Amino acid sequence: MLSLEKVQQSLEAAGQTHILQFWPELSEEERDSFLQDLSQLDLEGLKEHCEGAQRAAGSPPESLDQHIEPVPAESIGSVKKSDGKCLTEWEDEGLLQISQNRVGVLLLAGGQGTRLGVQYPKGMYDVGLPSRKTLYQIQAERIHKIQQLAERKHGSKCTVPWYIMTSEFTLAPTETFFKENEYFGLKPSDVVMFEQRMIPAVTFDGKVILQGKGKIAMAPDGNGGLYQALVDNKVLQDMKERGVEYLHVYCVDNILVKMADPVFIGFCVSRGADCGAKVVEKVCPAEPVGVVCRVQGVTQVVEYSEIRPETAELRGAGGELVFRAGNICNHFLTRTFLQDVAEKFKDQLKQHVALKKVPFVDTCGNQVKPSKPNGIKMEKFVFDVFTFSRNFVAFEVLREDEFSPLKNADGAPTDTPTTARNSLLNQHCRWATAAGATLLDGDGNTVNPTNSASAGDSPPARCEISPLVSYFGEGLEELLTGRTLQTPLILDETKAKELQAQ
Repeated sequence: MLSLEKVQQSLEAAGQTHILQFWPELSEEERDSFLQDLSQLDLEGLKEHCEGAQRAAGSPPESLDQHIEPVPAESIGSVKKSDGKCLTEWEDEGLLQISQNRVGVLLLAGGQGTRLGVQYPKGMYDVGLPSRKTLYQIQAERIHKIQQLAERKHGSKCTVPWYIMTSEFTLAPTETFFKENEYFGLKPSDVVMFEQRMIPAVTFDGKVILQGKGKIAMAPDGNGGLYQALVDNKVLQDMKERGVEYLHVYCVDNILVKMADPVFIGFCVSRGADCGAKVVEKVCPAEPVGVVCRVQGVTQVVEYSEIRPETAELRGAGGELVFRAGNICNHFLTRTFLQDVAEKFKDQLKQHVALKKVPFVDTCGNQVKPSKPNGIKMEKFVFDVFTFSRNFVAFEVLREDEFSPLKNADGAPTDTPTTARNSLLNQHCRWATAAGATLLDGDGNTVNPTNSASAGDSPPARCEISPLVSYFGEGLEELLTGRTLQTPLILDETKAKELQAQ
């Protein structure tokens, strides 16, 4: 731990001496704790961090319209446009890689459910499914199932390690939650949790914000903090020791995420890609999602705020949007590429500005909860490494099958617990009817599943299929063909055995 004198010198050099303004009022215990926190800060880089945040917040987003072009067609695969033979070949390749222990999944889980009205990690959220499963449980069970499918196809026991990047806010509750739930049946040694760095929030005039008299307001460094965290926590070394060569990276809040998706993995491996992204077609030009495209010949994600409306509205000969490849934070990265990023590129990642309402203490020591943004949080984004890829590919998937994020509390127009729940239940209704089942509602009427991107808006029949029974709709015919089933229906392993016995 650094001495007080050394910390004072560093703060003076950075122009941040106000950080210690309440030092005389702190108890011995509070001083020790504060000094410990300050010792863990990058004090040498503090001046540059604060000045950079101030500069970035004062710069309007650059319009990139004159420089952007779509990802070339030869670099894009598609679930909808590819024939069954291609999809099967990609899936077979993906399952082969999984069976050889060469695939891992990495979850970005640094955020709390604040916008959902809860203070615990989003992965612990229950959207109200009939089974009451949380996002973490659904994802764990999908890992179980994909391992089982690979083992069954290739006759060798395999493991898909689950790397979970948390933050200071989410590490302890996530660890406790997994322990209490016995890791949802996964081996604890195959669930590797690690923490991303925290960085100080800064005022608009470039001063570090004090959250309390002896505490700096800190925030995670964005999901692009992954690349530094992989080094800090020796995660790349763990991957190498396990023989993991390919990583599927995704965000915790997508209830439809396909863990270690063999089709996506197989497509990327067969193309020799070092980096890939799943995309969905934008529902309209103004949809507020980033677009995967090229800027001056280099692949990147351009935020919707960086494109003028007239550019966003451009359409091709078939009427489709030119810039339609919506980013869904669902990526493929090789371990070799990650090693390159860690060694050569992570310090070149672009910094993004987020203006936030940050609680603070004023100069009199009073606690203030601001009503409008008062602070700058600097973030790096996981997709900003696309720029460094030597062979980037995109893979277009169907929104109704693979993307329904949970971001807002019920009452918001989109991305709520209700839309996430309905998206999953609608998908499972489609699976059941495609497998030959007839589903009945409470009045005995036949249920017709919805097959559209806005399916999450309408309440479907309550038919939920456990990932332990089916990963993505496969294997249901032998259970469901010719059956008439009453909803609500939870098709878990116990129910599946009952149906097999009938």
